[in-house]
Amino acid sequence: DAPQHGEAWLKLASIRRARGDRRGALDAISGVLRLDPLAFVPLLMKASLLEALGEDDAADELYGAAAFQAPPDEKLSPALREQLGHARTRNAAFIARREAVYARAAGGALNRADPRERKRIERFQSNALRKTEAWHQQPTHFHFPGLAEHEFFDRAAFPFLSELEAQADAIRTEFEALIASEKGELVPYVEYTDDVPGQMAALNRSLDWTAIHLIAFGERVEANARHCPRTLALFEGFDQPQIAGRSPNLMFSLLAPRTRIPPHHGVSNARVVLHLPLIVPPGCGFRVGGEARPWVVGEGFVFDDTIEHEAWNDSDRLRVVLIGDLWRPELTPVEREAVTAIIAASAAPTML
Repeated sequence: DAPQHGEAWLKLASIRRARGDRRGALDAISGVLRLDPLAFVPLLMKASLLEALGEDDAADELYGAAAFQAPPDEKLSPALREQLGHARTRNAAFIARREAVYARAAGGALNRADPRERKRIERFQSNALRKTEAWHQQPTHFHFPGLAEHEFFDRAAFPFLSELEAQADAIRTEFEALIASEKGELVPYVEYTDDVPGQMAALNRSLDWTAIHLIAFGERVEANARHCPRTLALFEGFDQPQIAGRSPNLMFSLLAPRTRIPPHHGVSNARVVLHLPLIVPPGCGFRVGGEARPWVVGEGFVFDDTIEHEAWNDSDRLRVVLIGDLWRPELTPVEREAVTAIIAASAAPTML
C-alpha cells in the first residue's frame, strides 16, 4: 500500500535513492509533495533527483521553488545550507538561460516598441522570470475602483513637471533661506497617538524624518509659507485636490543621515504624489513596488503611494525632497466631485 504520511514517503524516497533507484525515489518524493506542495526539503530533494537524471531545466526551475520556500539560512544545518547554495546557483543559471530565450523571442517587438511600451514589455518579462512581482494598490482608507496600476507615472500625464523642474534651484533657495532663518516650523513627518497601530511605528514622532509644511491638510502654514512665495505660486496652477481638512498638501521632507523609511502605503488612490528632489547626497534611493530608482536633484516624478513604497538615506548628510499631492489624472470631473464630498464627509458625525 502507498504511504499515507509525508514522513513515510520521505523515508521511502531516501531508501530508494540510497539504492540507486532515482526514478523510484522521484515517485516517492512526489508523494510527499502531493500532501504538502510547498515543503522545502522535499522540493530540494526532487530538484536534486531531476538534476541527477539529467533533466536540467526541470531541476533548475524547481531549485528556485525550493529556495523560495527555504527557512532563514541560520536555521538550517550546514549540509542543508550547502544544498541551498547549490540550488540558488543552479536556479540563477536557469533564469539567465530563460531570460536569453525570452529576449530572442520578443526581440522583434522590443525593437519596434516606443520607450513606454519597452518598459512594460521588459517588466512583463521580468515578472515571467519571477525576478519581480505584481504589486497592487492597497490604500489604507479610500480605494477608488477601476484605476490602472502604475508604480511611477508617465511624465506625459503631468506636463507641468518641466515647469516645476525649471524652478528647482529657486525652490531650493527658498528652503535654504527658511532653514537659515530658524523661523520655520519643523515637525516629525509621522505623528500618531500611541493607540493607533502604525506601519510607521519606528519613525513615529521621530526627528529622523521631519517635514516643513507649507500647506497641511488644506491649510497654509503661515510660519513656513510666507518664506516660500515662489514655491507656493508654482503650485497654485497645479492640479491639487481641494478637500476640506484633507488636501492640498505641500511640504519639504527631510530625511536624516542613515535613516530608512520602511515599506508603507498611502491613504487613497484617488490622488498621486509628486516628488521634486532638492538635496540628494549619494546613497539615497526610493522604491515603489518592483521599481527602485535614485533621486536626481531637480528631476521630479509622480507615483502611486498606495502601492508599497520605501525610501532610504544611507549617506552622512541630509536629504530634502519637495512633496505635493495631485489628483489622479484619470478621474473625471464628476468622479472628483464625488471623491471630494465623500472624503470630506468622512470626518463628519454620522448621528445628526
